[in-house]
Amino acid sequence: MRGIGTMGVAMAGMAASPASAQFFLQSFDYAGLPVQGAEPGMVQPLPGATPEEVRAGLTWTMRSALNVAALQCQFEPTLLTVGNYNAVLLDHKDELKTTWDTLNKYFERTTKTKRDGQNALDQFGTRTYSSFATVASQYGFCRTAHSIGRDALFAPRGELGNVAQSRMRELRNSLKPYGEQRFPRYIGYGYMPVPRLDVTCWNKKAEWQVKKCGVYSWPPAGVPSASAVAAQPASSAVAVQ
Repeated sequence: MRGIGTMGVAMAGMAASPASAQFFLQSFDYAGLPVQGAEPGMVQPLPGATPEEVRAGLTWTMRSALNVAALQCQFEPTLLTVGNYNAVLLDHKDELKTTWDTLNKYFERTTKTKRDGQNALDQFGTRTYSSFATVASQYGFCRTAHSIGRDALFAPRGELGNVAQSRMRELRNSLKPYGEQRFPRYIGYGYMPVPRLDVTCWNKKAEWQVKKCGVYSWPPAGVPSASAVAAQPASSAVAVQ
């Protein structure tokens, strides 16, 4: 009975840890160094921003990325990008409101009119969303956004900006496509050589032009030509079962 009870506890612990999507046997490691927000490529430029405004821009950028993930990553429900994003909005609503107000005041301060400030804020939001659009690296981005969304959800209130500082570089790195890291899957051109077929190397009689393209080097060494195979006696042919 004691053994059964121990097994039950272990199984309950496993059930309490939901499995996330695993697209590859070994995924690429996108981890990067922490940022403050003013580094190139992390956030849409905020010229003349104070440290508080830079942090607000970084935090809002991460929220935007998680929003994009909630829309783009629904093909794999175990990533929980929709549920985590909605939970982050609810649990960190006070910090997100402060972040938005800070950005709004920044654009009002750095433009001539309030209307110009609103337009600049709208452009900031649009460009931020567009910067996370990805197709080639959808798997990498979605897995990374899942992990960051989970950390953001469990971060203490008021510390969402800390999560953005520690993981924004990783999120940006995930926009670069990488495939399976455990086993190579790419077959280079060297593995599948083909003869030159450009018009320059052949005359109208389909004869190779040595003077223009050098010695004809097809088929590659070790690979018999079709004519050589056809010339073999029938007795040397390999039977196909």
